[in-house]
Amino acid sequence: MRLALRLARKGVGRVSPNPLVGAVVVKDGSIVGKGYHKAYGMDHAEVMALREARDRASGATIYVNLEPCNHVGHTPPCTQAIIKAGIRRVVIGMRDPNPDVIGGGVETLRTNGIIVKEGVLEDRCRKLNEVFIYFVQHKVPFVVMKIAATLDGKIATRTRHSQWVTSENSLRYVHRLRGALDAVMVGIGTVLKDNPLLTCRIPNPPHQPMRIVVDTHLRMPENTNLVTSIDQAPLLIVTGPVVDESKKKRLESRGIEIISLPLYNNYVDLKALMTILGEKGITSVLIEGGSRLNASVLKERIAQKVMFFYAPKILCGQESLSMFYEPSPDVLDEAVQVLSWKLRKVGPDFLFQGYLPSVSYQQ
Repeated sequence: MRLALRLARKGVGRVSPNPLVGAVVVKDGSIVGKGYHKAYGMDHAEVMALREARDRASGATIYVNLEPCNHVGHTPPCTQAIIKAGIRRVVIGMRDPNPDVIGGGVETLRTNGIIVKEGVLEDRCRKLNEVFIYFVQHKVPFVVMKIAATLDGKIATRTRHSQWVTSENSLRYVHRLRGALDAVMVGIGTVLKDNPLLTCRIPNPPHQPMRIVVDTHLRMPENTNLVTSIDQAPLLIVTGPVVDESKKKRLESRGIEIISLPLYNNYVDLKALMTILGEKGITSVLIEGGSRLNASVLKERIAQKVMFFYAPKILCGQESLSMFYEPSPDVLDEAVQVLSWKLRKVGPDFLFQGYLPSVSYQQ
């Protein structure tokens, strides 16, 4: 199962909106077939492993980190391929979390006389596919809020100089995140200050994320890097209901998608945005915002995970820019609790990551 998980990770950034899946066929104590889901629309892991095993699959055991699919999609059901190959035993890490299909694969295999063992390394299997699990259960993206800060929680100096707070090691880590997730989102303030590209700039990136800018009043400069690089990655601008229509048409004519949403506390309604992104099939969003967007994300509780990169630096001073624009709560009982957190080193920096309490997107 550990090998199946390692194989599955090779599909990071390439299989969305499908899950990450790896499969290993074992017979008489030897591995006779391996496979993983390489890209959306391509063969699933089980089919790849069975193809490599050929006739040695008969009477063998197949290990797969996710319950084999039992429905027709872009590819035939994996359960039928397993049955046809003569597999004797199937070991799965976790059941498919999709409420529309859960259990169907296991039941079909057992009905056909195949032994099924469940729950092997289930925690690791669930961690690997946390994006997929959240998306199929809630129909909105899994949102990761990333912040780079000093030890005292500052993201820029009093002159708003911020490049770069953290090290090259952390920057490379963030670019890998961009390549792993479907979209990256910032506010217009970040665009006006930094003029970013928001592309994944690692060798042979798995894909380029959709770039999303929250721009209530459509202040996007028409010569910014995001606009002039539209051929490199898609760009979505999210505005409020009242904007300059002529400017909107000019930007749209360049291939930029613009959607208008109602306001919530004078800002774009982020929960409404997440619902729309879910309908578009965007399963995950990396938020790299400034203090205002960070505050809105936390206030509207749209993030599931936080990743805070702390540099071993101290800025001090009230005029330095803090991670969140909004004033703090009056009492500690109102603080946002971070769950299941971990701390690790990234070069000279520290990465604190954990999970926020789940929220409902019922409108």
